[in-house]
Order: sequence, then structure tokens, then C-alpha cells
Amino acid sequence: MELTSANSQVEASTPHRVVAMPFPGRGHINPMMNLCMLLASKQPHFLITFIVTEEWLAFLSSQTELPTNISFSTIPNVIPSELVRAADHPGFVEATLTNMEEPVEQVIDGLDSRPVVIIYDVFLGWVPGVGNRRNIPVASLWPMSATVFSIFKHTHLLVQNGHFPVTDLSEQGEDVVDYIPGVRSTRILDLPSPYYGRGLPILHRVLEAVSLVQKAQFLLFTSVYELEQKVIDALRDEYSMPVYAIGPAIPYFKIKDNCSTNDENVPHYIKWLDSQPHDSVLYISQGSFLSVSSDQLDEIVAGVLHSGVSYLWVTKMEASRINSGKGLVVPWCDQLRVLCHPSVGGFWSHCGWNSTKEGVFAGVPILTLPIMWDQIPNSKIIVEDWKSGWRVKERTANETITKRDEIERLVKRFMESDSIEGKILRKRVGECKEIVRQATAEGGTSNNSIDAFIDNMFQTNGN
Repeated sequence: MELTSANSQVEASTPHRVVAMPFPGRGHINPMMNLCMLLASKQPHFLITFIVTEEWLAFLSSQTELPTNISFSTIPNVIPSELVRAADHPGFVEATLTNMEEPVEQVIDGLDSRPVVIIYDVFLGWVPGVGNRRNIPVASLWPMSATVFSIFKHTHLLVQNGHFPVTDLSEQGEDVVDYIPGVRSTRILDLPSPYYGRGLPILHRVLEAVSLVQKAQFLLFTSVYELEQKVIDALRDEYSMPVYAIGPAIPYFKIKDNCSTNDENVPHYIKWLDSQPHDSVLYISQGSFLSVSSDQLDEIVAGVLHSGVSYLWVTKMEASRINSGKGLVVPWCDQLRVLCHPSVGGFWSHCGWNSTKEGVFAGVPILTLPIMWDQIPNSKIIVEDWKSGWRVKERTANETITKRDEIERLVKRFMESDSIEGKILRKRVGECKEIVRQATAEGGTSNNSIDAFIDNMFQTNGN
């Protein structure tokens, strides 16, 4: 079933069909949709078919205002519900790899025109085969950093150097990995967690998916070239296909630096931000899928409240548990709009790649508290490589609880923008913001990469 977005059909002399196949998780669907919105804005004659499960259509149709040339197509709910997938993540991943291929093929074969490209999330490693069997070019979209991709791609080097498998993290955690092409030196402790902890049961599936990228015709990174230049250059040397750093893949053409407004229909949390002093609010979000332990959460709540700092906290827990009168608690918000608001002076984040990109784009310092997967190397990148944030706690082999008094002191220091260390941090954050803004502007590296991808797509199809 194909549901066309509102308004009239796209007026174009030669429409070209693009198929988008995201991995069924919010952290994967968002960058895929944002890329499609960018493509749709650049090429109005594209007809973009975005394939999701019926459950995900229900989630998205009430939240997403689509351009007229993007439409949803659905497949049945052949995978576990998004509402329970965290209970058995390995089982969920296996379902996406075994149950989705056939119904997706049926959707593609039922389209009224042959796609010029299938853009797919790398974690759905069966898609290149679907495209290649039909002689349709395939573009791999990697939803994490290029650094993390390169680490997974070069797992054999970890094996050769005795750094994988990790048999004792307390002994090996501080060992330095300094031999992955283009990747800055890092500790084993700062590698993605599937190498030594949570996620290990599906590591083999991740490595398989990364290896299957070589069967695609394009490789796209939702990263800014200038921020990961060495690793992207190294990957370009290794692949024969075009490799593009397309930027943060957020709809940046819609965002303004000052997100406040007098519109009576504006969300209540934006109105609240409008009433706060410049750089005074700590925005807190620990992601939509995983969370810290209950004991650690108790300490975080107490530490933030005792700090006296104003906060906007996105969480599904009871607001009464953390609402002290100094802040606002909401179950959901337009995160990028919030981060771009002038009253927001800090971002407490789990360091998912989407949040990391949005924080840098908005020019907001980040307090990092990663939980698992790529959040861990992202935290290291933010703090050590980009110097755009601080850690809530040092990462060690043994999980520890950061106490409320430590969190209170940290939050106070972090939000002091006029201190020497605060000025140094915000100066560097501003430099990173400028890098991203220039890259995404007309003539910038990210903008040019999207244009080059479109041109190359047509060349591959003989158009």
C-alpha cells in the first residue's frame, strides 16, 4: 500500500523514483528521512518512496510533514514491535535480517517506475542483493560516525594486534588502539561496546553488514568531512565506489539560529525557553531507546536539582519526580529547535550520533553520558577530539555510580559560561559549529557531496 503525502502530484517532466529503506528504529529512520527531505528539496522531480512497517507508518504519519514528492509505502509488521524490541534486541535484529526482505521486494516490484537508486541503512545487509538482482544501483547509508564504521570495517586489525576478543576489560581496557586507518588513537574502553559488552551477541551481524557494503555502488556518511577528514579520506582510498560525507543529514534549511517566536501556536516548551535568560538552560535528553540504571538516575535527578540550574528535561518518567520549579519536564520535543534556542547553554546527552550532530550544528557544549554501542566512541570524539564537551564520569572497566554531589558540582561548572574553562569550551564549540554551518551551506563540502551523489546517480543510470 502506498500513501501519498498531501497536496497535488509533483509537477515534473521526467520524474525519477528513489527508494529509501531505513532500519526500523528511530535513530535510523530520522537520518534517512532527513536525507530524503534534502534530496526532495534539491530535486523536485524525484519521487521518493520511503518503506516502513505498518506500525512505523502509524508512528510517523502523525509527526512528519512531508514534501509532496515523498510518500510512504508499507510492509506488514513482520518484526517485533518497536514498543518491546529492547527486551530482546538480538532477536529483533535477526527478524530485520530474515523477515523483511521478501515483503520489501514485493513493494519495489510493484512500483510504477524503476528506481534510479535504493538508499538503504547499512544494518539491512540484504538490500544490496535486492538491488543487484534487479540492476538497480544501491547506496549504503551509515547512520553512525565514519570513525565507528572504520573501526568495524577493520576488526581484523584488532584481532591481529591482540585487542579482540577482549578477555579481561579491567586489564585490557586502557590498551591503546592506534593503527586503524584515519582513526585517532583510542582506548579499548572507548571502542563500541559490542567488542566487549552490551551488543556483543550481534557483533557478527554488524561486521557482516559492513562487509556487504562493498556490493553497493555508493557509500554515504551522515558526517561532516572536515570533522572526520582523515578517516573519510582513508575509506575513500579503500573503496572503489564513491564515498560521500553528506553532512549531518538534518533538515538544516529549515532551522534558524533564533528559534523563539511569538506565534500563539508555538509549543509550550519554546514559550518557556523564550522566558529564560541567554545560555541559562541545560537541555537533558538520554535518548529514546536505552537508559541509565535506576540508581544512577536517582543520583542524576538529585544532582541536577541541587545545582539550581534551569533545565528542560525530555523524559517519559513522571514529571513530579524531577520538577523542582527551576525547570520544565516534557515527554518529547523538537530537539534541534530546542538546541538552537538562544537560552539553551548546555546539552546533557547519551551521545547518539543524531544527537551529537545536532548538538554540534547548534553550537551547544555537550555533557556526555554514553550507555552503549557507538555512544561510547562518540563521547570520546566529543570530549577528546573535538573538545566540544565534558564527560559526566570517566569511563572505567567497572561500572560505577556517579554521586549527586559530583553531578551538582559538574553541572554548576559546566553552565558557567563566563569562567575561563567555560569560555575555552564555548570558543571551541563555536568553531565546530562554524565548520558544520560552512559545510552545509551553498558551496560547502556537505552540500557539494549531495549534489555529486545526485549527479553520479544519474550517470550510473545512463541519464
